[in-house]
Amino acid sequence: MSLRDFLARFRPTGTPGAAVAGVPADRAAERAAELEPPLARLADVQREAARIRAEADREAEALRQDAAREAAAIVTAARAQVPRVRQEAAVPVRRAARLEGRDIRSAGDRAAARVYERARERMPALLDRVVADALWVTDRPEGAP
Repeated sequence: MSLRDFLARFRPTGTPGAAVAGVPADRAAERAAELEPPLARLADVQREAARIRAEADREAEALRQDAAREAAAIVTAARAQVPRVRQEAAVPVRRAARLEGRDIRSAGDRAAARVYERARERMPALLDRVVADALWVTDRPEGAP
């Protein structure tokens, strides 16, 4: 379409005064003729975009399925390693518990040794008191308080 034809669309249809006989311009046909080629190209582009979206959807679904399979394999492998990992994690805890138990037992043995030593030191004096009390009870006259 030429520039002159394009600009003619904006010209007033008639001037005041006597009517001019002629065939009116078919504006709808002109517009349709002007817009059909770009709209046809747009339809082609829309079909291409739809095809690209469908392809992308198929690829995305394939990726999701692959990722789901990979995730399931990772979970299965992790679950298979759980007993070994638990054992490995328990090693330092058990070692610390053994050391703590050994320390507690040593402290208990030291406390018991101190009690036995104190008892050994005090035993002669306590025996002397018990014997003295026993002799006092047996040596006192009958009926004395």
